[in-house]
Amino acid sequence: GHMSKAEQPAVKQYESPKSVASGERREERVKMSKIRQVIAARLKASQNTAAILTTFNEIDMKNVMDLRAKYKETFEKKYGIKLGFMSFFIKAAVQALKEIREINAEISGDEIIYKNYYDIGVAVGTDKGLVVPVIRDADQMSFAKIELTLVALGKKAREGKLQVSEMEGATFTISNGGVY
Repeated sequence: GHMSKAEQPAVKQYESPKSVASGERREERVKMSKIRQVIAARLKASQNTAAILTTFNEIDMKNVMDLRAKYKETFEKKYGIKLGFMSFFIKAAVQALKEIREINAEISGDEIIYKNYYDIGVAVGTDKGLVVPVIRDADQMSFAKIELTLVALGKKAREGKLQVSEMEGATFTISNGGVY
């Protein structure tokens, strides 16, 4: 459905987002119950004392691969950039975050802060190590805008020109599985 919508031509130049105070972002603070506070404290203690585990799940990417193949040339001609898989992953992650809002939240003291904005961190490998630039308000972006932003941030990362503000504040992070 996203691909069939008429999109405005994307702006070729990526602009760094302005610093936004958390009060201006769309957040909702909800006081936690006592049991929720205990659960949060125990989860944090577990994170500090237990081994961290990564889980991998396999999915059928055939529909995405077919869609990408179908629109690949048209997309590149229209926007001057390739249609990669990461924009699909970002769109899917944003949809999941909207459906399960607790994943896009954080705990602060005895409150849960539900973030009603979607700033997605994307891991980028550089010669100096891994950095995670943030795509601000990814829910409001087209596939083309996401791809253009990814390329611009990746280039800045590899050139060592990312600002700290471009790497902080992600509400969710996606590892870059491109080489895998």
